[in-house]
Amino acid sequence: MATLKALMAVAAIAAILELAMGKNYDVGPNGQWDQTSNYATWASSITFVPGDSLTFKYGSTHDVVEVTKANYDSCSTSGAISTHTGGNTVISLNSTGKRYFICGTPGHCAAGMKVEINVVAASSPPTSPGTPPTLPPPGSAGPSGSPAPPTPPGASAPPPEQSAANILTVQAKFAMGFGFGLLMISAF
Repeated sequence: MATLKALMAVAAIAAILELAMGKNYDVGPNGQWDQTSNYATWASSITFVPGDSLTFKYGSTHDVVEVTKANYDSCSTSGAISTHTGGNTVISLNSTGKRYFICGTPGHCAAGMKVEINVVAASSPPTSPGTPPTLPPPGSAGPSGSPAPPTPPGASAPPPEQSAANILTVQAKFAMGFGFGLLMISAF
């Protein structure tokens, strides 16, 4: 009986860890917070869910400022929610809703150094087989900066590129599952 209780406790802990481990995204198509990237296209290609995190990597002439929608639209740092410096900022996305980030260096936000992140509830099951795929907006750019070709009907879009942190997260989840499986086998 004690073994069964221990196994149930380990299973519960593994389930909680699985939920707590979201994906980490390096901000921007090139993984850099800079003035040359198209952040709107990058952010629209990812479904952010609670538990995910963003990593902003940037040089000393930049910062990361979280602002309200109004300040995002006007590129104002007045009344900032938070300001980060240091070149490597990790932001946890713990709840659903939109979040707004800009570079506070004068002129950088107006030049496009800003990103709106929409955090949505975990996705529902895939749509039924006859549902047409969602096509990207006309003129949207792919990872290389060239227009992304539309997804033909009946085909699925290619998966988004994964950062090294995302790959490590997948490997950690696999290792936890494998270890739990070994624990289950050894308990019997």
